[in-house]
Amino acid sequence: MSKNNKIYLSPPHLGSNEQKYVAEAFATNWIAPLGPNVTLFEESLSSYVGNDAQVAMLSSGTAGLHLALKILDVGLGDEVICQSFTFSASANPILYLRATPVFVDSEKDTWNMCPTLLEKAIESRIKEGKKPKAIVAVHLYGMPYKANEINGIAQKYGIPVVEDSAEALGSTYNGQKCGNLAHIGIVSFNGNKIITTSGGGALLSKDKDIKEKAVFLATQARDDAPHYQHSHVGYNYRMSNVLAGIGRGQLEVLDDRVAARRANFDFYKNHLDQFEQISFLEEPKGFYSNRWLTTMVTGSYKQREQLRLAMLEEEIESRPLWKPLHEQPIFKKYPNQLNGVSSTLFEKGLCLPSGSSLTDDDRSRILEVIVNVLKND
Repeated sequence: MSKNNKIYLSPPHLGSNEQKYVAEAFATNWIAPLGPNVTLFEESLSSYVGNDAQVAMLSSGTAGLHLALKILDVGLGDEVICQSFTFSASANPILYLRATPVFVDSEKDTWNMCPTLLEKAIESRIKEGKKPKAIVAVHLYGMPYKANEINGIAQKYGIPVVEDSAEALGSTYNGQKCGNLAHIGIVSFNGNKIITTSGGGALLSKDKDIKEKAVFLATQARDDAPHYQHSHVGYNYRMSNVLAGIGRGQLEVLDDRVAARRANFDFYKNHLDQFEQISFLEEPKGFYSNRWLTTMVTGSYKQREQLRLAMLEEEIESRPLWKPLHEQPIFKKYPNQLNGVSSTLFEKGLCLPSGSSLTDDDRSRILEVIVNVLKND
């Protein structure tokens, strides 16, 4: 077993002002799910994303997805189309609302939802008398999905899109920041994301009414009355003022974090391009990925596992790509439109350590393990 320090897949990376904003919360006794840091964090994120983004800070990205679907009136008996190649949090809120997910496979250009299969899925469900209530599309690993095509198909059939931008803060699509490209968007500030509030997320929309509905539901749906009166089911989903202080400091260094993660991608690609069995996902024209995680496709499942286990032996964390949701035990029974792309990527794909705090020594250590495996394979 290696005696080296462990290299994690995507650890938090703090800047210089997070403690200052948290200290302000303590000094002013704003230790609550409201306060100046929450307001200022919302305003800062709105300014960063642009495109008239209205922002509601929440306890998690999953909470944002839940509220988005709730605001779109998704409920028992409804169907929601969801990208299959993603983390389970993209689909879990569909089940919270007792609706049915319909999974759509990926295309090869971005690994995200395939527009052709999306339209097939919509038409198939309509023929069954079950027009989908919403579409959950994901910017996987920071790579934007084909927003023009997805939005165009959605508009054609009158179905709103929920943009899962949990992994894509700082990414852009045709010059526009991800997070506010659809009817409703969400971002995540989980501990492994490109910036973090320890746990947290946000809901974004161009529609101020949607933001206000999200805040209302996220604060226990309290009616406008001097006493506690409730006409709707509410949730305890607001972000705390303390965590929002961390987020304010993190947002100030977001562009630096994106640059560092993109540099990681360039390092891996430049040094591993010599191996024909290894490939990396390139950016299509007009797409700009934050490269939240650097991912590579190996020559086979066996090779992927050789690499993963060799790194594990040296205290280096790596991870297979997401297992498609249509293959997950909890989701297997639901309708789907498949082409095999996500299953192949899961079988052969590997996420490499991608933290913005990786040092040159860290990268060299990782590279040495990978090269040794590939040269001896």
